[in-house]
Amino acid sequence: MRVRLRYVVVPLVFVGLAAAVLWVVPTGQFGSSGAYYVFAPDRAKPLAQHVTVPGAHPRGGGDVYYVDAFVRKASLLERLLPFTRPSGSTLVPAERYLPPGISDRERQQQVAAEMERSTMIAPAVALSALGRDVRATATGILVIGVIGGTPAAGKLQEGDVIVAVDGKAVRTPAELRAAIGVRRPGQKVRLTLRRDDHTARVRLATIGDPDQPERPIVGIQVDQAARIKLPIKIRIDLDRVGGPSAGLPFALEIARLLGRNVTHGCRVAATGELALNGSVLPVGALEQKTVGARRTGVDVFLVPAGENAKEARKYAHGLRVVPVKSFQQALRVLATRPPKC
Repeated sequence: MRVRLRYVVVPLVFVGLAAAVLWVVPTGQFGSSGAYYVFAPDRAKPLAQHVTVPGAHPRGGGDVYYVDAFVRKASLLERLLPFTRPSGSTLVPAERYLPPGISDRERQQQVAAEMERSTMIAPAVALSALGRDVRATATGILVIGVIGGTPAAGKLQEGDVIVAVDGKAVRTPAELRAAIGVRRPGQKVRLTLRRDDHTARVRLATIGDPDQPERPIVGIQVDQAARIKLPIKIRIDLDRVGGPSAGLPFALEIARLLGRNVTHGCRVAATGELALNGSVLPVGALEQKTVGARRTGVDVFLVPAGENAKEARKYAHGLRVVPVKSFQQALRVLATRPPKC
């Protein structure tokens, strides 16, 4: 009997050791199956302790919440056995998370820079919408996204500031679109840009816009680069959270602290990148963010209109999802159709 038990226990020990190894070894370690990342839900969290506004006088009760997702490299065990992944998570190939030629460390630096820009843009948008004196001087066109499979992929990167097209200065996104728009798809364009502390020149072909084939594009999303001067000093600190998706909740919290009743005693969660003109831009990981908001028990979830809203509704399971195209629209919606709690 003891001999038989030994023969049973020994294989189980080896199985356990193998599982432990697969759990700690990340995908892509041996270059065979490629790297994968796990996107997992995080709970929504109130912003009250993270945003400081001089002369704050909030009214209406309730809180504004931001949502985030955990992102980490998947283990071999998670790659092979889906049930070992966190509930509500998604397995994402590395090429869909890391831009071409960008390392994990460089990606983290980009994410930190995105958050820094968000903490500058959100106060400007919020204060401007509330009628405060905000001064912004255009300094170029900020690249906030590079679309894979387009001429810009691998040549331009988030954080680049375009200052000229074919040697002619451009300062606004409208001027950039006009300068590129005089070409036919397939013709090339030379962009002058600021990257970190130096100037670079990049020559790109244009392609037709999938929605308007006669319209030339290079495959980037842009925003206004500007020097911003605010009438009051606003402090935003989310510690190690990165990325641009907290821009909309930042602006809502600033409005709440300055007396606008955006919550009506409820828990209002939001996600969305803010452009300097107040537009709400799409963000990633909507499945995980919706799951996180739902699990926290918030009363309403504001998300960017379009595909983000469609994705959020798939996982809302009764949570009220409100699509918005701009910060100004978000304020109107919350005033005319206040959340119920």
